[in-house]
Amino acid sequence: MTERPAVQAVSPLDGRYARYTGPLVPYASEQALMRARVRVEVEYLIALADIEATSLSIDTDQRDTLRALYTEFDEDDAAIVKQLETEGYGEYAATNHDVKAVEYFVREGMPEDLDAGQWIHFGLTSEDVNNLAYRLLVKPAVTDVLLPELREIRDTLTEMAREFRDVPMLARTHGQPATPTTFGKEMAVYASRLGRAIARIDRAAEELSGKLAGASGTYAAHDAAYPDVDWPAFGKSFVTDLGLAHEPLTTQVNPCDDLQGVFDALRGANNVLLDLDVDAWLYVSDRYLGQEAVEGETGSSTMPHKVNPIDFENSEGNLSKANSDLVFLGDYITKSRLQRDLSDSTIKRNIGAAFAHCLVGYSKCQNGLAKVVPNEQVMREDLEATPEIIGEAVQTILRREGHTDAYERVKALTRGQDVTIEDFHELFGELDVSDSVREELQALTPAGYVGVADDLVDDIRVDE
Repeated sequence: MTERPAVQAVSPLDGRYARYTGPLVPYASEQALMRARVRVEVEYLIALADIEATSLSIDTDQRDTLRALYTEFDEDDAAIVKQLETEGYGEYAATNHDVKAVEYFVREGMPEDLDAGQWIHFGLTSEDVNNLAYRLLVKPAVTDVLLPELREIRDTLTEMAREFRDVPMLARTHGQPATPTTFGKEMAVYASRLGRAIARIDRAAEELSGKLAGASGTYAAHDAAYPDVDWPAFGKSFVTDLGLAHEPLTTQVNPCDDLQGVFDALRGANNVLLDLDVDAWLYVSDRYLGQEAVEGETGSSTMPHKVNPIDFENSEGNLSKANSDLVFLGDYITKSRLQRDLSDSTIKRNIGAAFAHCLVGYSKCQNGLAKVVPNEQVMREDLEATPEIIGEAVQTILRREGHTDAYERVKALTRGQDVTIEDFHELFGELDVSDSVREELQALTPAGYVGVADDLVDDIRVDE
């Protein structure tokens, strides 16, 4: 069957956005899942050979041949596994079972001088293979693909924070003019939040845990065959050797609380970026951020002048979709009727799609940040046009000087009124304060009223 062109893909992840999602293919594709299953089956077979109680013996050359089944697993091998499952291959009829197809693939690929077919998948249930395979894919997908993208955004935000640390900007609380800030400090807030979110994701990925305990989590088949073997210790050793933590208490199913932890941590980072996307969009709308026009790009099909904040909008949409999927995945896969039901099997196949929407969102956010620059003139003009924002400073200084009615006097001057800086100076002339305090008040300006915002930039958590 010929490969469908991207424009015929049923999902934008493999069509329109394929150039962004490509880095996840080694971890999120069905071929990747097949390869991970082969790895578990091969390493389990080799581990059985290392138990004195079994009669299985595998020499160094044979081990190398077996391991090549997954280290060199390619598209042709994936096609064989799929054929074993759906059509039959060689002497095997169609299994209609994806893990059994992998078992037969390993059996077919064994060295000719190794008679060990009966030991492949010995005492295992499919979930023993699947739970490990998925985690062997999820962990590097997160640590090697998603986290580097998030770190790049954090680093960009950190650079912007440091470069524009002293650029004054009108703040808005409840959408209304408020005490000024600096553009750099606002970017520092996002950089620091993202740093904490990255740390949570990193910890969650390290806590991914696997099980190898048989059909009901009791090692019953293993214990029946070799009662003198410490199978729980074997299971722990096998799982940790794969680079995962070990989960000793399970049903047939690994409860998946660890996967939910990863999904929740990713949602935390996504929420930071969603907040950033919306704020960046509003800053563009207010002309606080200017956008670089890309040669040949169309902003609107009817309005030629437009340069739209499409990257932030696209990021917002994809991260919202990712979060919806991550919530659903986390809620669903942590539940299983009694000791096992199979509904989670089809659901877990969508983990890659959720990660792909994350990746598209991260790429688009980074693209958006690369195109914007603060419009310092617009920011200053806005500050100068809103002198009432120094009212907080005025009433606070007057309180310091013992004026109990300070808040009320400034409120009467400014609330709901069009006020100028001259109006403030007139008020200062009427106040019963010392000349030094009067000079202090008269020196206040909207652009200068930013506190220690520029110093706060140094508090970014870049070390996670």
